[in-house]
Amino acid sequence: MTYCLGIKLKAGIVGLADTRITSGNETSTAEKYKVFQHDDRRLFIMTSGLRSVRDKSLTYFSEILDEKVDEFSKLYQAVNAFGEQVKRVAQEDKSALTESGLQFNIHTIVGGQFPHDDEHKLYLLYPEGNWIEIAKGYPFTIIGNSGYGTPVLRRTLRHDSTIKFALKTGFLSFDSTRVSANDVGYPLDVLIYPRNGTEIQVRRFQEEDLRSISNFWGQKLTEAVHEVPDDWINGLG
Repeated sequence: MTYCLGIKLKAGIVGLADTRITSGNETSTAEKYKVFQHDDRRLFIMTSGLRSVRDKSLTYFSEILDEKVDEFSKLYQAVNAFGEQVKRVAQEDKSALTESGLQFNIHTIVGGQFPHDDEHKLYLLYPEGNWIEIAKGYPFTIIGNSGYGTPVLRRTLRHDSTIKFALKTGFLSFDSTRVSANDVGYPLDVLIYPRNGTEIQVRRFQEEDLRSISNFWGQKLTEAVHEVPDDWINGLG
């Protein structure tokens, strides 16, 4: 499984991606994002699903960008192009995967900005090749293991939150997922694209880098539970 989070704020875009790859009893580490930066065209892609589908789709898409990147003036055009490559891979491999008992599966988060975009953009693309744009009314999306980390984001995150606040909330979302699912884990890759920024910034965090924050959050949660009023359960235990 995978945990990838994309957040669109007034201040910019934040992305977080775990790196754990699980195959049977074997566990390894691999990047689940790809950054493309060409002059004034900048985008990142984060994916969940079958690794083979992801790698083949990205390879095809990279060739498209090499040949036609100057033809794309808005980010959605590049998203459409990636969607076409996903559909191309589906045509080539879906039947064989199904016969082998595997589901054709790839979900994708794409963020960035191209020359004619009025602002930075964030999209969620489905295995069928169609997409939705992430807007300020619901400023985040998770692909992969989404259940455990969603509540903290829904309760705290707003379109006008700062990038630092989004990073803290995003980490707590990842941490909630990590402690609940053994197929999500460190290292954690963080991507930041500030509003009207000149480049996508990437940084990797190891578990030891964030252990104190995780412990701090766990302690605060325990304290908060103790502070919840309990008069409503009087007589029940």
